[in-house]
Amino acid sequence: MRRVHYAWIVAAVGFVTLITAAGFRSTSGVLIVPLEDEFGWSRATIGLAISINLLCFGLGGPFAAALVERFGLRRVMVGALVAVSAGSSLTVFMTEPWQLCLLWGVVNGLATGAVSVPLAAIIANRWFVARRGLVTGLLTASNATGQLVFLPALAAIVSSYGWRWAAVTVATVAVGVVLPLVALVVRNFPEDVGLLPFGASDKLSQATSGPSNPFALAVDGLRMGMGSTNFWLLTGSFFVCGLSTTGLIQTHLIPAGMDHAMTEVAAASLLAVIGAFDIVGTTLSGWLTDRYDPRVLLFWYYALRGLSLLALPYLFGAPRFGLILFIVFYGLDWVATVPPTVALTAETFGRERVGVVFGWIFSAHQFGAALAAWGAGAARTWFGDYGWAFGTAGLLCLFASGLVIRIGRGGEPIPAPAPA
Repeated sequence: MRRVHYAWIVAAVGFVTLITAAGFRSTSGVLIVPLEDEFGWSRATIGLAISINLLCFGLGGPFAAALVERFGLRRVMVGALVAVSAGSSLTVFMTEPWQLCLLWGVVNGLATGAVSVPLAAIIANRWFVARRGLVTGLLTASNATGQLVFLPALAAIVSSYGWRWAAVTVATVAVGVVLPLVALVVRNFPEDVGLLPFGASDKLSQATSGPSNPFALAVDGLRMGMGSTNFWLLTGSFFVCGLSTTGLIQTHLIPAGMDHAMTEVAAASLLAVIGAFDIVGTTLSGWLTDRYDPRVLLFWYYALRGLSLLALPYLFGAPRFGLILFIVFYGLDWVATVPPTVALTAETFGRERVGVVFGWIFSAHQFGAALAAWGAGAARTWFGDYGWAFGTAGLLCLFASGLVIRIGRGGEPIPAPAPA
């Protein structure tokens, strides 16, 4: 029998890590109503903490990618998992909103940001030459799988035992299950285990020359990106992606469902079903990215997502079939944007720098998510429902579909900037 290439084993552990990181980060969706009930905090106040989480999650991406360049995948992943466990454990003692902002906002945000979508780009581009788009799609789909695995279970724990037990569950899984896998399996480069990347016919460069300081590496990646029109088009469209997914639906679909007489577990199950269909949609998107123009794929992804969000406010009051149709349709498009966005980033800036540059593009995703997490909560407080939030996000998705079709292709990768 042919031996399984070690790249697939690293990808599998990366998948598990990304699953759990997505579950850890999305836990805030099942905490909104319990925290509101126990402490009397408004949804705008809780939404502020979630916004901080999303901002830190996004900013963690480029600096985590730079830390990976300096210290290696395994050390960064282990450190992030320890931080997730510590931050989640301490939340059980909080009594004030600032503590929620610090622990769930800053600590959890930075730690989960270190093991998020940019990590998928790093693994796919370091360990694979063949099947790179497919692997990116599979690893990205882990975000949805995390929802599928964790959200219904955490919602059930919250309903039966209280929100503190959900926080303890997150801490236990991080250090008791995922950390040992990472420590035993993950390596920095294929060469560390005497192999070439999967599908490579000759040795590839392990890293670009440049500063060894992680902060300088991250800043160099930003400088490289800012000189490219493609960077701004990718950044603008990914800002809308985060606004219309993580910040809006992932954070507020559960309380929106509860506003329409759904139980928390039932509403969390809807989000989990979105995750289930996204596994199919994002994996298929990775396969398509290996074969078709990523710009055209992104155009259709954003346009169809926008139309579905424009319809959503009318579906809560319609027969349940309409809402189920939205869940299926939207789920297939949930984070299907990531594989073509990563492919265009690698094509523009080169495989060696894709982790850091895509980390900055992903930061824009999280800035959009942070704006929606706070803005949708504020809209619910001001207007009494989420209709304005869903409608605005839908229109912005249609705008993003116009941005991505203008991305240029075919040039040589942009060289790294000279040290400042």
